[in-house]
Amino acid sequence: MSIQKILNAEGHYGVPVKIFTQDIDHESIEQLSKMAQLQFIHSHIAVMPDVHVGKGATVGSVIPTKQAIIPAAVGVDIGCGMNAIRLSLKAHQLPDNLSPLRHAIERKVPVGFAMHKQVKAKASSLTPLEKRLQPIISKHPGLVRMLRQFDATWQKQLGTLGGGNHFIELCLDENQDAWVMLHSGSRGLGNMIGTYFIELAKKEAQQRFGHVPDKDLSYFAQGSNSFNDYVEAVEWAQNYAYENRREMMRLILEAIRPILPSFQMTKEAINCHHNYVSQETHFGENVFVTRKGAIRAGEDELGIIPGSMGARSYIVRGKGNPESFCSCSHGAGRKMSRSKAKLLFNQQDLIAQTQGIECRKDSGVIDEIPGAYKDIDQVIAYQSDLIDVVHTLKQILCIKG
Repeated sequence: MSIQKILNAEGHYGVPVKIFTQDIDHESIEQLSKMAQLQFIHSHIAVMPDVHVGKGATVGSVIPTKQAIIPAAVGVDIGCGMNAIRLSLKAHQLPDNLSPLRHAIERKVPVGFAMHKQVKAKASSLTPLEKRLQPIISKHPGLVRMLRQFDATWQKQLGTLGGGNHFIELCLDENQDAWVMLHSGSRGLGNMIGTYFIELAKKEAQQRFGHVPDKDLSYFAQGSNSFNDYVEAVEWAQNYAYENRREMMRLILEAIRPILPSFQMTKEAINCHHNYVSQETHFGENVFVTRKGAIRAGEDELGIIPGSMGARSYIVRGKGNPESFCSCSHGAGRKMSRSKAKLLFNQQDLIAQTQGIECRKDSGVIDEIPGAYKDIDQVIAYQSDLIDVVHTLKQILCIKG
C-alpha cells in the first residue's frame, strides 16, 4: 500500500488525512490538520507526494466536500493544468540548434504579462460561455468593478502562457519521439474570479457547518446564492483554462511547422486540470472534489506529471485508486519558497542545472531552478499504487514566462 502516513486516526479530532509520501514538512501537516477539522469533509483528505504549503489549502491535496466548497482551496489560478501532444517526429529530425525554434514559439505565444494585440478568432468560441457568466457578474457589484477594467483583456489573453511556473516545452520520450507539453491556466480572468469569491467567503463567514479553524478555509454552503454563483463562475474559468491550453497548443504547432520537417499529431493528446473542483461519486456519496495541485487518475485515464525544468516528466495512466479519490500528483512539488531559492542559488547554478536544455538562463528564472523542487523520480515512486508510467519525457527546450 502506498499510503505512508495517516493523521487523525481513530480517536483523534477530525477526519483522517491519508498521505502518499514520507517527504512532508511540519507546516503542511499543520495546514492539513486544520482542513481535517471541517465538518463537511467526506471520508478523508488524500495527500499527494508533491505536497507543500499553500495559501488556505495545502498544495497536493484532494479535498472531498459534502454540500460546501472552499474557494481558497480551488485557488486563484482556476483550471490550471497541462496539455501534451506526441508528434510524428524523432529526435534525429530535430535541428541541432533549438534557439530559432524557441524564439519562433515566443513570437507566436505571449508569455509573462504579455497578451495578443488583437482578439484571436478562436475567442469567439467562448461567447456562449460568456453569456452564462454575465448574469452571475451582474449580481456582484464588486466583481463588476474588478472585471470592468478587464473587459476585453480576457479574449486577448486566450492562447497566452503567463508567468511563474507556467511553461512550454519540447521533450523526447524513451523512444526518442518528440512531444510538445505546456502548463498554464485561466490567466487574469480566473485570478479575478478566484480572488473575488475567496474574499466574499471570508466576509460572509457562513456558519452552517460550524466555525472554521482558518479564515482561508471559509466556505460557501450549498443552497446559498453565493454557492450557486461560485459554482457557475468556477466552471466558466475552468472551461476558459482548457480552451487557453488548446489555443496555445495550436499556436505552438503553427510556429514550429515552418522550421521542423512535416509532422502529424498522434492520438496521444492530453489536456487535464490540476487546480479545480468537480462533482464526483466516492464511497457511495455524490461530493465536490477539489484537487489543489493534483490530477484525476481514474482507471486507464491518462495524465501528465511534469518535473522541474531540467528534470524528467511523465505521462501516466491512472489506476483509479479509491483511497486517493482517483487522483495523483500534479508535478514534483516545491521543496523551498521562491524567495529562498533566490537566496540559495545563483545564475551559474541555473546554467549548470539546465545544461543541454534550450531555455532562459538569466537571473529572472532562478526561482524556477530544478534545485528548488523535489526529486520527481521519488515523487513518482511514492505513487505506484495510483498510476503506471506510460512515457518518460526529457526536456530539450523550455520556455518560461
